Amino acid sequence: MMVTIGLMRLVLQVCLALILPQLLRAEETSVFKYDAPEVRVSVFSDALGMLNRERTEYATNIAIFAGNNVIARKANPESLAFAKRATALALHLSPRNKRVLILNGQLEKGVFPKGIKTEYSAGTLAQLLVHRAEVLYQQKGEENKLLARALIDIAAGIDPTNEDAIYAYELQKIDHGEVPWERFTKLQSSK
Repeated sequence: MMVTIGLMRLVLQVCLALILPQLLRAEETSVFKYDAPEVRVSVFSDALGMLNRERTEYATNIAIFAGNNVIARKANPESLAFAKRATALALHLSPRNKRVLILNGQLEKGVFPKGIKTEYSAGTLAQLLVHRAEVLYQQKGEENKLLARALIDIAAGIDPTNEDAIYAYELQKIDHGEVPWERFTKLQSSK
């Protein structure tokens, strides 16, 4: 009887030794799958109609909204797709932006970011993006137009009740088609 109990303990210990490491690895795997944008070089040059400080501010606020949106929607596919577009745009605006790099890195690892208190409500941020896009359109230039179109698309995603953002988004779809997000999200060999 003692031999049987000893043998059972040994079998249990061996089983635990084999199963426990796999359980721990399963815990380390990500909660969701995020296809991070590949950005090495910005599609925007110094000719863009924005100052560096302004680019940094927009990038930070877009990233904060995207991260909070992923949290609020529990990393559903739509929130992750929006986060990819938003972080890609933010990385092109400000490639070394701390908030954007942290968010992108966390999402890539399948980690929920921390919620961050934002300076702007969704409606206010969307309205700011729409107004900035209007100014960029007036400034002319291909880079300004590309950024303006992307800002309108992001604004419509941030606040789908913002009529100015939705109207501008629908007009640009009619006039130019969808925003070429692959220019922002896929690795570009040159500008």
